[in-house]
Amino acid sequence: MKTRLALLLALLVAFLAPLPALAVNPDEILKDPALEQRAREISSQLRCMVCQNQSIDDSNADLARDLRILVRDRLTRGDSDSQVVDYIVSRYGEFVLLKPRFSLHTLLLWGMPAVLLIFGIIALIVFIRTRPSTRAVAVLTSDEQARIDKLLKP
Repeated sequence: MKTRLALLLALLVAFLAPLPALAVNPDEILKDPALEQRAREISSQLRCMVCQNQSIDDSNADLARDLRILVRDRLTRGDSDSQVVDYIVSRYGEFVLLKPRFSLHTLLLWGMPAVLLIFGIIALIVFIRTRPSTRAVAVLTSDEQARIDKLLKP
C-alpha cells in the first residue's frame, strides 16, 4: 500500500512539476539549425531586463523578444558567440549576464564575505584573549561577614 501511494505521489509530482516554457516564437527561429543552436545557447546566458530572473530564452517580455532577434541578427551577420555577448553587454551592461564575468567588481562581490569572515574571526580571537580570564572576587570586610553570619543563624 505504501509503495503504491509513493508511486502515485511520484507520478503526480512528475506530471505537475512546472517545465520551463521556452518563449521563442516560431517566426524567430533561424533556418540554419547550427545558428539556431548557437542563438539558444547565447540567449540562455542573457538575463531578461524586465523579468530579471529569467533568461531571454524563457521570457515572453517584449524586450526579451527584441534581444532574441538581436542575437539572431548578429549571428546571421557572422559574429562569433563572444562578439554577440560583448555587443549585448556594451548596450545593456554586465547585469544582462546571468553568470557575470570575472572582473574586479565580481572579485569584490564574491570575495568580500570571506574577507569579512576572516576579520570577524580575528576580532573574536583578539577579544577572547584580551579579556580577563578570571573575575576578581570581592573580599568581605569583617563587619560584613559578621552581619551575614548573624542573618544566617536561626
